[in-house]
Amino acid sequence: MRRHRNVKIVATLGPASSTYEMIRALFEAGADVFRLNMSHGAHEDIRKRHEIIRQVEKDLGRPIGILADLQGPKLRVGVFANGQEELIEGAAFRMDLSTTPGDAHRVNLPHPEIFAALEPGATLLVNDGKIRLRVNACGKDFADCTVEVGGTISNRKGVNVPDVVLPLAALSEKDRSDLEFVCELGVDWLALSFVQRPEDVIEARSLAKGRAAILSKIEKPAAVKAYDAILQVSDGIMVARGDLGVELPVTSVPPIQKRLVRGARAAAKPVIVATQMLESMIESPVPTRAEVSDVATAIYEGADAIMLSAESAAGKYPVEAVTTMNDVAMSVEKDPTYRSVIEASRVVRRESVADGIVAAAREIAEATNIKAICCFSQTGTTAALVARERPHVPILALTPLLSTARRMALTWGAHCVITPPQDRFKGAVLAAVGAARADGFATEEDQIVVTAGVPFNVKGTTNILRVAPCDERLISRVDPE
Repeated sequence: MRRHRNVKIVATLGPASSTYEMIRALFEAGADVFRLNMSHGAHEDIRKRHEIIRQVEKDLGRPIGILADLQGPKLRVGVFANGQEELIEGAAFRMDLSTTPGDAHRVNLPHPEIFAALEPGATLLVNDGKIRLRVNACGKDFADCTVEVGGTISNRKGVNVPDVVLPLAALSEKDRSDLEFVCELGVDWLALSFVQRPEDVIEARSLAKGRAAILSKIEKPAAVKAYDAILQVSDGIMVARGDLGVELPVTSVPPIQKRLVRGARAAAKPVIVATQMLESMIESPVPTRAEVSDVATAIYEGADAIMLSAESAAGKYPVEAVTTMNDVAMSVEKDPTYRSVIEASRVVRRESVADGIVAAAREIAEATNIKAICCFSQTGTTAALVARERPHVPILALTPLLSTARRMALTWGAHCVITPPQDRFKGAVLAAVGAARADGFATEEDQIVVTAGVPFNVKGTTNILRVAPCDERLISRVDPE
């Protein structure tokens, strides 16, 4: 099943998309990667969805990526004697460690680490930022605040602390349990929520032990400030605009999105743009024009992937949502303006032989009638480098490892093909030609570019490029055994 677009689609699974028939329909509609949200669903539910995805993969003969999204530390207020209270602008309100049910003047906040980090003048946001409190005075077990934006506060509503870096581990005990569970299942990507510092990523990597690639969700101001350091130790990035739009002014989210996408692309690491992309399709079979423009903007920016959350997990029209994303992507990528925008945002990086090889592959493809760039990769790094160039011809990512093919399902433009292990370059060229012809990228009269690393099966050795005819007889004449 060949996709006629480069950007990838991530679809979240949930109550609306948990059967074999629905998951298969979502893949056939255009989903390339499925997200398992560890904030919802017991381990047994997650296991069943994982098994179904792998069955769909087997039945359709195409590698499918699976991303497990860890919940991260959740900060919530306690309970109220009346279940809820109305906070009035200008009123005083206290948060403290007392377990006594709350009222209109105070409530329990069972997180001493927040009080330890607060300073006068800090902001506390409650219920996705609908209520805003300003800290006047604080100590190790309390924070006296003024209500700047009032509203209804009720039991166990979430709390955001945008102004300070909290002394919280990115992985809660639940996250550690979930991480081990999904790594044993065999997921391909782990998404870390509420990352604040590179050390959070390093900790998760040590626990994953190479069983899954690590994707950092950028959703806190501290993560935006430390982005370059976080990017360096991550395998991929998610622009999680939901919490970013709570903890930062919503007007700052679009420029931040552009910066994060460009940074990840320059580093040749997959980047997902997520949250509320087709939000209205939870209830409606048709998106708003603004949502379509939002999806298109992420594609024009060069994002590797765009993501559906509740639209596919709990909405009434999950298949229609994926179909809409697929149609928007195909429309954008056919637009002549798309290529000029992508070219203008390309970051030139020439720091290694591999950088030079993939840049040359793109330039040769642009200057001649090349039908595809075929790259062999043990880890997916070569395919990611080729994808960074955003070539105008398809990318065939060939690997002997199913695990690598699954991870590359998140890489822009990569059509992943499982091939037998190779130990000679001629064999690699023949395998690339066979894949290009079998999957409809080239005919016998066409040419392709083949890149690989010699010796084979050694990470980071991309050092050879060949323009090859798609006629095996011509290859044999030029490269006899």
